[in-house]
Parts: sequence; structure tokens; C-alpha cells
Amino acid sequence: MPRRIKLKLEYDGSDFYGWQLQAKTGERTVQGELERAVAHLPGVHSPIKAAGRTDTGVHALAMIAHLDTTSELIDERLRMAINAHLPDDVVILELKTVEDTFEAQFDCLYRRYLYRMRVVRGDPRGLALQRLRVLPVFRTLDVAAMQKAARLISGTEDYSSFATRETRSPVRTVYLCELREEGAELRLHIAADGFLRNMVRTVVGTLLWVGKGKLGPHEIPEIIAARDRTRAGHNVAPSGLYFVEAGYAPWCEESSEHATGSVLL
Repeated sequence: MPRRIKLKLEYDGSDFYGWQLQAKTGERTVQGELERAVAHLPGVHSPIKAAGRTDTGVHALAMIAHLDTTSELIDERLRMAINAHLPDDVVILELKTVEDTFEAQFDCLYRRYLYRMRVVRGDPRGLALQRLRVLPVFRTLDVAAMQKAARLISGTEDYSSFATRETRSPVRTVYLCELREEGAELRLHIAADGFLRNMVRTVVGTLLWVGKGKLGPHEIPEIIAARDRTRAGHNVAPSGLYFVEAGYAPWCEESSEHATGSVLL
């Protein structure tokens, strides 16, 4: 009899065409690599479904996914066996057998992302080594204004102004949107019950406009109310974006902070 397996994954999205399998066009994807690795093992295995479908170039520190398998290997042996067939840019951190009703995507109540930036004006260290990990910013920023603006992106709203070619309902509930100075970096922590296409990257681009003086923090509510993509900032590069948590209990900031802290490098 098959059993359901829950996976926690880490991957470097730099060389992936996102999460989702591209069966017709054949681009390299995270789902494709995982399913190829599982196919090496004895037994019958279902497709792998994830809590979120990250785009090209987006990374994950703790993506959750599930599959059904008839493999009789105990959980830790199964984790090691799958990892042995995976490329270096994706790894299973945790694997456990769960109830067969568990759904990585549909049971997920919120998702949390992190976007990493660093002001490199006068300090170019890391430009080469971090080029696929952190967005470099080449001018000074008004960080306090950006932090004030970030806090105004919250609650249940129509976030059309931050979406690109979105066909789903644009209404989302943002639980957390906070720009923090962590070490030498600026990091946007954002959590919501769901995100529109390119929403996080557009939020970051809008905050950068605020930091550069092109917008004032007080204009953020007006931008949201306009429901007009042309009012918000540009989509920043995907290389600074990380999926950090899939939440399966109602939003609790304390619990989310603990979960996120356990995976941040």
C-alpha cells in the first residue's frame, strides 16, 4: 500500500526554470529533478506537489511538498536514498510519513518569503560571490522611509497594483510586511495567505522607489487603492527571493519567526 510522504526542501533556483514540471518544453525544474530522483527507487511513486510554485531563479530554504510512494524504506533511509540521486542544487532536509489526507498546497494557510538586498555603494564586497543570492543596490537609501512604507502593505486588500498578468482573484491577506536591517543586508520579510504573480518582487521594487525618493511612504495606500500596476515599482530580479515557510496552522507571528529563524543561514 502507498504511504504519503512530506518533504522539506532546500534549493538554489539559479539554474531552474521554476518549480513546476515543464513536460512539453523540457526546461529544467525542481519538480522534474525530484521526480527523476524518486524514479530511481523501487516502487510506485506519485507526482510531487509543493506548497508553492516558485518562479525561475527563485530559491527555497524550506519548501514543503508531498508524494505517495510504495517504497518500504524507513523515512531517514528514504530521504538519503532520494538525495543520493539529486543534483547539488536541491536537497531534501527532512522527510516523514504523514496522514494520507495531508496536502502540501491546499492545507497551507500562509506562505512566507524573504527578499535580500545590500547597498554596495562604497563597499563592493560580495558583488561577484553573491550575484545570484542578493540584490545589489548601487546608491544610498532612506531605509526609515522604506520601513514605514512596508508596514503600510498589510491586511486584506485587492493587490492588483503589485501583480503581473494575474488571472486569479487579486484579493490577498498580508500578515507581515517588514523591512529589517540584518547584518550588512536589508531583508524584506513578507507573509500572506497567498501571493499574486510577481507580487513580492514588485513590492520590493516599490520600496526601492521609496528609498530613492521617487515615492513617499504616504503614497503606498494610494497605490494599493488604485489597483493599477503602472503605479507601483518595477519587478526586481528573482535572485534575491527565497521561499522560507509554508504555514499549516493559523498565522502566529511568534511561531513564524521561530520557524523562519531555524532555516535562515
